[in-house]
Amino acid sequence: MCPHSRLDEPESAQHSLVPHLTELRDRLLRAGGAVIGVFLGLAYWAPDIFRFFVQPLTANLPEDGRMIVTDVTASFFVPMKVTLLVAFVMVLPYVLYQVWAFISPGLYKHEKRLVVPLVGSSYVLFLSGMSFAYYVVFPLLFRMLAHYSAPLGVQMATDIACYLDFALSMFLTFGLIFEIPLAVVLCVHAGTVSILQLKQIRPYVIVGAFIIGAIVTPPDVFSQLILAVPLILLYEAGIIFARWLI
Repeated sequence: MCPHSRLDEPESAQHSLVPHLTELRDRLLRAGGAVIGVFLGLAYWAPDIFRFFVQPLTANLPEDGRMIVTDVTASFFVPMKVTLLVAFVMVLPYVLYQVWAFISPGLYKHEKRLVVPLVGSSYVLFLSGMSFAYYVVFPLLFRMLAHYSAPLGVQMATDIACYLDFALSMFLTFGLIFEIPLAVVLCVHAGTVSILQLKQIRPYVIVGAFIIGAIVTPPDVFSQLILAVPLILLYEAGIIFARWLI
């Protein structure tokens, strides 16, 4: 063995790593630049975007209810954060493409064929979960909360920053919940669980869906059904797609 070969190994490894780090930096800059570019294009309409964002709450407030600002800068930064969130969701397919382009050289051909449908379906399902939370869960939830506040003689005055935190957590929760069909398909594809086993645990899934519905939604049967039924249907959809695709 050449006496200098081992000395050259760290240098060669460093040279092989530098191009990957450079490519990663470039792709992160492209993704971040795209988000910032769309954000700047939407910044002028930030007040309109914010009004649309809080509409499920403002439409269900009682007559004496209102939204308030408890932080001096919140009236400026909260609408900007909402607009940045919208920009990120709009550009997310491009961001995911940059991630795929970076890792694709290390994937097998059959893995590359799965990336586009998996990423595309994941994006659509996540948006569906956010839309379900905004158009179905929010109006129902805020209407129920306003109803419970009236007998207490208290005035609903929600801080816009608190509403933003709450809405983001709900969007994330329902976005992930709507990924259930994709998770089921991936588990079956990886051999972690079989379709027969998925059918066998169906009763536990149904009970779990109603438990989650009871925790997340207001304490009435109708609200629990609003969440539990979609959860069960998403699970069944995952079984159907797994049987069809695998």
